[in-house]
Amino acid sequence: MTGTPRHFHLVFVFCLAAAIGRAADVAPARSVGRVLFLGNSITRHGPAPKIGWTSDWGMAASAREKDFVHLVAGALAKESEAAPRIMIKNIAGFERQHAAYDLETQLKDAFEFQADLIIVAIGENVPKLESEKSKARFSASFEKLLRRLNADHDPILIVRSCFWANPTKDEILRRGCRDVGGVFVDIGKLGKDESNYARSEREFQHKGVAAHPGDKGMRAIADAILRAIKNGRPSSSE
Repeated sequence: MTGTPRHFHLVFVFCLAAAIGRAADVAPARSVGRVLFLGNSITRHGPAPKIGWTSDWGMAASAREKDFVHLVAGALAKESEAAPRIMIKNIAGFERQHAAYDLETQLKDAFEFQADLIIVAIGENVPKLESEKSKARFSASFEKLLRRLNADHDPILIVRSCFWANPTKDEILRRGCRDVGGVFVDIGKLGKDESNYARSEREFQHKGVAAHPGDKGMRAIADAILRAIKNGRPSSSE
């Protein structure tokens, strides 16, 4: 499927119909009972005491409820009669070894989860794409991942750009998202604002952890994704 991303509304936000007493006549255009988050350490990172990270949520938010995953899930829950079920998977292995990554084995549970909404937040760990061959390899692997996610049903698909903006990687992410009819969220400006980094909020013993988005950055990522979900079209960071 190519062309403009399909337009959708999460109409469990009842809006006008309920206000005029006709909510029963209007079925949701798209219900979201299950949400799948596929990402890297920004999405979820287990305890790693050697680098001073002892939590199990998006690095380096100060609390679980302050990472972008739980901010998005919390916002969706407020607009629904019941909180959606969520699955969070760190697929940094796909980023680093995408050409050899066994999707069916590594993501079996994710495919079986049959999510209504899928948010893909990767790219930062992909090795430098310095040749046409490496670009083509990542592009093919990424498109294969997205098409497999779309294979068994018709989920709402959101892909965000890298927090640490990279024109080459981000263009491949954008193109792959477009080609499967997803919605691309450009957050490139967020990484250019020092106040969005965790190191601006508190001290960390490891520079790599400190270079992740802090609470402000996580909120900004979540807000960009939520705008895209609401509007059904590409969203750019402010």
